[in-house]
Amino acid sequence: MGSLRWGILGTGGIAHLHTADLIAHGFTVTAVGSRAKGTADAFAAELGLETAHADYESLASDDSVDVVYVSTPHPMHASNAMMALEAGKHVLVEKPFTLNAREAREVVDLANRNGLVVLEAMWTRFLPHMERLRDIIRNGRIGEVHTLIADHNQLLSDDPNGRLRNPHLGGGALLDLGIYPVSFAWDLFGEPSRVLASGTLTETGVDRQTAIILEYTAGQRAVLHTALDTPGPNRAAVIGTAGRIELESVWYCPSAFTVYDSRGEAVERYVSDVTGRGMQYQAWELERLAAEGAGPTDALPPSQSVQIMQTLDEVRRQIGLTFPGES
Repeated sequence: MGSLRWGILGTGGIAHLHTADLIAHGFTVTAVGSRAKGTADAFAAELGLETAHADYESLASDDSVDVVYVSTPHPMHASNAMMALEAGKHVLVEKPFTLNAREAREVVDLANRNGLVVLEAMWTRFLPHMERLRDIIRNGRIGEVHTLIADHNQLLSDDPNGRLRNPHLGGGALLDLGIYPVSFAWDLFGEPSRVLASGTLTETGVDRQTAIILEYTAGQRAVLHTALDTPGPNRAAVIGTAGRIELESVWYCPSAFTVYDSRGEAVERYVSDVTGRGMQYQAWELERLAAEGAGPTDALPPSQSVQIMQTLDEVRRQIGLTFPGES
């Protein structure tokens, strides 16, 4: 691991966090690209990168870059990822993978045609506590899993001109925050047979809060909630016939959980021991796939990223969340 040379496409907050984790854990980060030379120069100087590009195209075509991390606003994910794939680069795309399922299919199809790795940067999937949680479920420790309850609520900026409130930038709670519990439900149960959603929109037309119930043919339920204007517990519970797993706040970050048996007695406690923010695990997985020429990762195959976007598309349809320029 750490043999590929990374380029960072975009210079926002998440790009800073991810690049810092890469550098701290031995990855090679060679370049950054921004729409403005000054922004790229400042990012490169702050993080000690060799090259700063004044546009995204130059980063994608940079011969010193093997893999591109796409961290631009949601509506740009598909076009930026495809630009990098056309240039022969592996790609790690920030979540949400794209703006909708149609775009997601186009990205995955292009990666397959070009024989390149594309991976959604849903970093939670790759964290050690989630790996342990899946082991416990596979081993039958809590019986048959029937229910997931999870929220992702934050008190974020109410600036009507900010990214989170801007429909032209894919704003709203669902794609920024709600994707975490939706992805968790897909991880546990797979494709839902029915989607039920209710949401409240802001004056700018993005969702302020959204409640989701996912139903499954085997009878399972996922009860999910997200909001961008209220701080929440950000906890989760996985409930089975022989016990439950309670994930502490903040469940989608390196966290702790407790396993309870059917009598409500604690039988295991797991506490994460992760350096940095934990974004290095998804990068390790991408490098492993590229080095081994392996097929899709079991943790989050690209085909599932497409299916998750289909679920989010249906939630958006039900709550009336649309974005300008979508076809």
